[in-house]
Amino acid sequence: MKIISFNANGIRAAARKGFFDWLAEQDAEVVCIQETKAQRHQLDETFFPAGYHCHYHDAEKKGYSGVAIYSRTPPQRIVEGLGWPDMDAEGRYLQFDFPNLSVVSLYLPSGSSSEARQAIKFSFLERFEPHLRAIRASGREFILCGDWNIAHKPIDLKNWRANQKNSGFLPEERAWMDRLFGEWGFVDAFRRVNPEPEQYTWWSNRGRAWEKNVGWRIDYHVITPGLAEKVRSAAIYKDQRFSDHAPLTLEYDLETL
Repeated sequence: MKIISFNANGIRAAARKGFFDWLAEQDAEVVCIQETKAQRHQLDETFFPAGYHCHYHDAEKKGYSGVAIYSRTPPQRIVEGLGWPDMDAEGRYLQFDFPNLSVVSLYLPSGSSSEARQAIKFSFLERFEPHLRAIRASGREFILCGDWNIAHKPIDLKNWRANQKNSGFLPEERAWMDRLFGEWGFVDAFRRVNPEPEQYTWWSNRGRAWEKNVGWRIDYHVITPGLAEKVRSAAIYKDQRFSDHAPLTLEYDLETL
């Protein structure tokens, strides 16, 4: 079973760059998209690909944030948001519940634009912990796909020494990821099958970063431990550039959702 996570940095821009043509060839069971930057009424049939049950959770602000999930299997339940008015207005969390699994499309705030936004990011991380603990306590299996806007370890970004004081690689953010993959019991699915360096999912648009592979791995499939042995392969697609992020595809040894 193939599940894709992709920060589109504008779903309409990604479509113009060929994303949906590529997607049609992937035979993915579930596709999680972040940063759609669109309102549903602005999207035509291109953005509701045939054979998928598609749901968008838009930000209230036009041209900003937003998440979506496409699934071949109809979900039993859809959860929009986390119950936090400030973050739900930004369209950052969408969950599809299936009989045996829940899949989430998640877009964590970036703190790179200002100290104020970094404070919002820290607030999100603090508030998200009880939700993650509840997921673990529920006994359900979860795959949380998305742009977490944090590179966990030095292996996860090219210039880690120069970025230790920058949002996305701050000691406090990395310590939070340590707890996510430690105390709270979640698993970094990509690293289950790929321990190699220079595996990045985002590149700055400055300084030929894409061409030189000067990137960050900030897009993840974060899974409950019961799925750890089900991870079969992981791939970052770089043959075409649909966004400043690359699609991240994981294959799982699962027969049904």
